[in-house]
Amino acid sequence: MVSNPGNRWAVAGGTFLLWGLAAASAVYWAIKLGSGPGTVPIAPPAQSAPASDPAAIARLLGASPVAAAAAPVASLSSRFTLLGVVAESDGGGAALISVDGKPPKPYRVGAALDEGLVLQSVQARRAAIGASMQSPPAVTLELPLRK
Repeated sequence: MVSNPGNRWAVAGGTFLLWGLAAASAVYWAIKLGSGPGTVPIAPPAQSAPASDPAAIARLLGASPVAAAAAPVASLSSRFTLLGVVAESDGGGAALISVDGKPPKPYRVGAALDEGLVLQSVQARRAAIGASMQSPPAVTLELPLRK
């Protein structure tokens, strides 16, 4: 009878591996089925904090009730940044404008930039913005000088 010792160890190792997987599966399912639905949560449920009164907190910290600070209002010209201009000889054209720090978009003359504001005209290095095409410009934006 001929026996191969390498083959014997492969069969023994495979058998050991299969029994190990069976044991691990049995332990997993014993733990899974053993912990029923009646488990107690580790932490109590979170409760929402009561609403706070900013004026009361300011008084507590020593602020006078009369000196309420008004929210800063951004000027109209600081909301817009002119990044590029394409001016045509007949008064038309387009401008690349960033509104409120958002990514810049191209606007043609007459297009609405924001609520109640349109691009009135473009020139070589400037763009005029106003309430309508016939109204006086509310803001004139200029390209920064090249260095």
